[in-house]
Amino acid sequence: MAKPQLYNPTTGIYTSPRPPVTLPQSPNTSIVDYLFRNLPAHSNSPALIDPYSHKIISFAQLKQQISELAHALHHTFNICKTDVVLIFAPNSVNFPIAFFAVTSLGAIATTANPVYTVKELSHQINDCKPKLIITVDQLYDKVNGFNLPVVDLNNYSDLIEQSRHKAVISPHVSQDDVATILYSSGTTGLSKGVVLTHRMIIATALMATSDQELYKEGRSVFIIVVPLFHVMGMISFGYTQLQRGNALVVMVRFELQKALDAIQRYRVTHLYTAPPVVLALVKHSAVTRKYDTSSLVQIVTAAAPLGKDIMEEGSKLFPQASLLQGYGMTETGGIASMEDARVGSHHSGSSGTLCSGTEAKIIDIETLKPLPPNKLGEIWARGPNFMKEYFNNKQATEQTVDKEGWLHTGDLGYFDEEGRIYIVDRLKELIKYKGYQVAPAELEGLLMSHPEIMDAAVIPYIDKEAGEIPMAYVVRKPGSSLTGEQIQEFITKQVAPFKRIRKVAFVDIIPKSPAGKILRRELRQRVQSKL
Repeated sequence: MAKPQLYNPTTGIYTSPRPPVTLPQSPNTSIVDYLFRNLPAHSNSPALIDPYSHKIISFAQLKQQISELAHALHHTFNICKTDVVLIFAPNSVNFPIAFFAVTSLGAIATTANPVYTVKELSHQINDCKPKLIITVDQLYDKVNGFNLPVVDLNNYSDLIEQSRHKAVISPHVSQDDVATILYSSGTTGLSKGVVLTHRMIIATALMATSDQELYKEGRSVFIIVVPLFHVMGMISFGYTQLQRGNALVVMVRFELQKALDAIQRYRVTHLYTAPPVVLALVKHSAVTRKYDTSSLVQIVTAAAPLGKDIMEEGSKLFPQASLLQGYGMTETGGIASMEDARVGSHHSGSSGTLCSGTEAKIIDIETLKPLPPNKLGEIWARGPNFMKEYFNNKQATEQTVDKEGWLHTGDLGYFDEEGRIYIVDRLKELIKYKGYQVAPAELEGLLMSHPEIMDAAVIPYIDKEAGEIPMAYVVRKPGSSLTGEQIQEFITKQVAPFKRIRKVAFVDIIPKSPAGKILRRELRQRVQSKL
């Protein structure tokens, strides 16, 4: 059979080698409707597994618990269609229940990193104006000043009991309704709300599992060690696999021995994660080998590139498992490309081929013309799962998505002749710390608020474990004896742990363009010359 033509030299468009996906025909299909469309086939199968308490929630129980919580939220807080509900909590088996309860009402779920400070959280709350916050006891102090009702994610049985005899409601939810607003860091320093509809999330689920469908994979067990507040955890991995009838082992966070114990105990078949987790497994191979990980058949990493050498070492450590990479952004519904375990060469450093229904161009950053294979440029892409818009931010939306629907990713990359995409660098100046996005402009703004700092710039500094760490170049005011440790402490008090400045260098001047833009490339070159 002839190989599909993946690049059209006339249009400059790259297409997917995978067959197209078919979305539900009924426009009135919510993500929850779609989740349980095959319920009779796996009612009693495990859906969510708590590896700490060993509690197992079946698909039938999951449906009931979602329905009960949705009923309680509507009757107690009048949560209705288009209302926004903030879920501010660490990973747990209750997190998906809350997310699906909110969206089943036609309301909009927004999520936030539980390590956010009050200041960071306030930006998101002011932007999307939630009607209710769902959180946990240990985070209550961060939300009690917002004058909003709060529900305890781990203890809402009283709410359910109080509303048990109230009238049952049947909200009208369509595929075009907004399901979630997920906040993605921008180069301005302030995160922007990525709007995803029910249709887009269903499309992501179908696109991400098209290979599983094609090869008729049976029921599997996935371990979730990435944050559920992130598109990768809740949608790309979580919802995507639940809708296929697969089980999720939900960990609060990645801890090497606890994760290995869970893989062994629950015979986990798939580990979808970020590169630092694979790096930890490889780096601590002596510990990893003490556990039975023979059930693993696939390990997929995303959020940041995984080095070729680490992939090869990982393959030796898990010889029975395929070690693959993918690529995506919050704006692309979490996915845009994935490697296929059964097709093509592996460990090339590529992020695979485009997902079903996805198109891309590689654009010359000078001429803005499309480029052929093996030419480096900015990645433009579009697909059925790509965001609707940035919430309440028309200007940012128009700067990111053009009139033809191409999303300008800000990432530099290229395709090879086999249609595989390689992510090389970023036009956007975000720092990727362990898969998290850190905006230099935000940290620069905080640095400039220090009374002894005259000027500052933040750049990514290559780090073997984290991928990149934030490094600050600082110009002190005359006479100041400010130390690097004092600067780090100053920032640490104001930001989440992943945003902390890990390295400080003092300079006499920050290089800038005539227009006043910081020339970060010069600073990066300065660092590289000293390595």
